[in-house]
Amino acid sequence: MAESKKTKKEPSASAKASADKKKIEKQPLPEIKPGMTVRVHQKIKEKGPKGEKERIQVFEGIILAYKHGKQKGATITVRKISEGIGVEKIFPIYSPNIIKIEPIKQAEVRKSKLYYLRSYKKRLKEKKVEKK
Repeated sequence: MAESKKTKKEPSASAKASADKKKIEKQPLPEIKPGMTVRVHQKIKEKGPKGEKERIQVFEGIILAYKHGKQKGATITVRKISEGIGVEKIFPIYSPNIIKIEPIKQAEVRKSKLYYLRSYKKRLKEKKVEKK
């Protein structure tokens, strides 16, 4: 009896590298507080004539509110000024589409909800956040 051995063909190095680029790992969350200026990296899926594309979009702004604590549905409201117009986005923190949240600086604030910043024209006192 002749035993037939099936050999599996290993993917090439370039195929492995392209697979690694497509797979993006989610990073652990840093300590997040209202008044922090953060960069939120969000995975976006676009549909076009050539098919579906995935890319990462970065949204940088100040955290107005942190809601629902450590629950699954916890969210942060981030506000930025884009070309003179205020833009707010609500991000679910534990969503698989949120890749990374980078703290940049921390403003001195006394409240947990900073909705007054929508009409506030003065600058806040800020300090840099140490990167770990």
